[in-house]
Amino acid sequence: MSADPPSDRVRVRRKRERGRYEREVVDAILDEALIAHLGIADAEGQPIVIPTLHARRGDVVYCHGSAASRTLRTLAAGAPACLTVTLLDALVLARSAVHHSANYRSVMLLGRATLVTERDEKLAALEAIVEHIVPGRWADVRWPAENELKATYVLALPIEEASAKIRSGPPLDDEEDYAMDVWAGVIPLASGPMDPKADPRMPAGIAAPHYVSGYRRPGSS
Repeated sequence: MSADPPSDRVRVRRKRERGRYEREVVDAILDEALIAHLGIADAEGQPIVIPTLHARRGDVVYCHGSAASRTLRTLAAGAPACLTVTLLDALVLARSAVHHSANYRSVMLLGRATLVTERDEKLAALEAIVEHIVPGRWADVRWPAENELKATYVLALPIEEASAKIRSGPPLDDEEDYAMDVWAGVIPLASGPMDPKADPRMPAGIAAPHYVSGYRRPGSS
């Protein structure tokens, strides 16, 4: 077990030895992941979860979406928020069916999001999201017009209650199963960029910038 959790709400209870609470661990997973899932409970108490692009900027995670989104509007009004990200590193094949698992790194973040209304912060948040996806891209593209800013919600979720959960290593079988004549181990998984494909409507002679041709995610080799 690592450092103490920031609150009991984010304390890892199932497989407690996998819990990590250091900010550098949480930040590294948030910075490597591309897709987050943002959740709330609706008026009837039923959970609603949506996928979203995100970016961490210091002690805040920014998410964005349509101003017409019911989920984002509910969160902006003060509903409790839960944001999760997961990185899948390997499939774990055990000798027993019930001990099959996966090697992963995940983060759960709880709190209340606030709607970003100040124009400069909103632009900075959208820049952070674009740069999180493809570093170097913001300087080359058209920035949002005023009507696009009005149509976009940006939420700021502080990193105050957060925990990471990590599994790594080989399968963990019951002792008597290690004598079985069956293959066991891990199948490493890696997601990475393929060759970029230019937009068919792009004029000839425009080369892919270095941040496209040499694209890599944080944490990749």
